[in-house]
Amino acid sequence: MPTQNQYSMQDPRTQYPTPEFPKQPQAAPGTVHKLQPPADHGETSYQGFGRLRGRKALITGADSGIGRAVAIAYAREGADLVLTYLPEEEADAREVAELVQAEGHKAVCLPGDLTSEAFCKKLVARAAEQLDGLDLLVNVAGKQTAQKSIMELSTEQFDATFKTNVYAMFWLCKAAIPLLKPGSTIINTASIQAYQPSETLLDYAPTKSAIVAFTKALAKQVIGKGIRVNAVAPGPFWTPLQPSGGQPQEKIPSFGSETPMGRPGQPAECAPMYVLLATQESSYITGEVFGVTGGNPLP
Repeated sequence: MPTQNQYSMQDPRTQYPTPEFPKQPQAAPGTVHKLQPPADHGETSYQGFGRLRGRKALITGADSGIGRAVAIAYAREGADLVLTYLPEEEADAREVAELVQAEGHKAVCLPGDLTSEAFCKKLVARAAEQLDGLDLLVNVAGKQTAQKSIMELSTEQFDATFKTNVYAMFWLCKAAIPLLKPGSTIINTASIQAYQPSETLLDYAPTKSAIVAFTKALAKQVIGKGIRVNAVAPGPFWTPLQPSGGQPQEKIPSFGSETPMGRPGQPAECAPMYVLLATQESSYITGEVFGVTGGNPLP
């Protein structure tokens, strides 16, 4: 396999594994350790340059996938972190905390259920207390469960998806904004599904459309406080979300092959966008949605 980093010039089509992949069912919420091939979250490939030195960030979904990659990148760029995730994801999250601490930065683990408004409020308050302030809120955690028919999509699943993806973002932003000073940044996670919805993601895709609209509206509302709000919209990324119910198992072997690049993205390829939007380098950017899609452009 070619060198896995973002610093040596190489063909992006073959930089990471390409389909076909083995079928690999996992129980939700899944773990990075059962992915075949393994995912790259930047554990050995991400090199930091101190671009977030002194920043204090709360990252949701920080145990695996894109959230894990963002946590690693932020730590290597100099930030102290609060990591949140489901209690059953503790083992993967502790690995992330160790990687953050190895960079000489603070990693506070606060597991819990983001579908609880009370937990979201408590999480933000504790994050600010543990970090002695807060200036970055990164909403990555998401629920995605494929269903082939609307008849198989229960009200309970529909409700849980919206609470995880949309309500939690609302509760966290509402709790965080009074604590954020000018120069702070909120970064949400949308998806190409907001623009090109899959027929099996009838609940998930609308949540991502809501995140796009929420991001644009909130950005207009809080720029008067000197706070920027943007979103990243990934395409198909190789994370535990996919084989643990995010995709039908028959789609896993060819996952990502429909992109012009011919493969799924790796979390380490998405993290740099979250870094850019958190830095002062992106100071003139707010209310935008940035696609990281392997060649399928957003509108």
